[in-house]
Amino acid sequence: MPTRPSASRRTVLRGAAVVPVAGLGLAACSGPGGSGSAATPTAPVDLGAESDVAKGGAKLYKDHNVVVSRDKSGTLKAYSTVCTHAGCPINKLQGTTLICPCHGSEFDAVTGKVVQSPATEPLTELSVKTQNGRIVAGPAA
Repeated sequence: MPTRPSASRRTVLRGAAVVPVAGLGLAACSGPGGSGSAATPTAPVDLGAESDVAKGGAKLYKDHNVVVSRDKSGTLKAYSTVCTHAGCPINKLQGTTLICPCHGSEFDAVTGKVVQSPATEPLTELSVKTQNGRIVAGPAA
C-alpha cells in the first residue's frame, strides 16, 4: 500500500503551486519587463519634434506613458497612457486607438474616451504645448 506524504510535505506542495499563479497575475499588470506600477510625468517632459505627430494622427511615447494626438485642425492633445481600468501601462497604438495589454480596454487617442471596455473612465488629459518646435507635455506644460 502506497504511503501518503506527510502533512508538512502537502503544505509545501500546495504553497509551491500557488506562487507561480500569483506571480503570473502580477506580471500581467506590471507591464512589459515587470517594471511595476505605471506613472505619468510629474513635471513637463520634452517628447520630441512637433513634426512627429501628423494632423489626424497620434504618437505613443511609451517611456513617459503619454500619447499625443493632433486633430484635423492641428490642435495637440495629450493623455496619460495608464489604463483607467487596472493601472496598466498601455503599450500599443493602432492608428489613433490605444490598446491596453492587460485586459483589452481600448481608448481613442484623440479624445481620451473609452471605445472598448472593461475600462469605463476616460484617460487623464495632460497639458501639452509646443516650445521651439518641440512637444512638451505634463503638469504645468
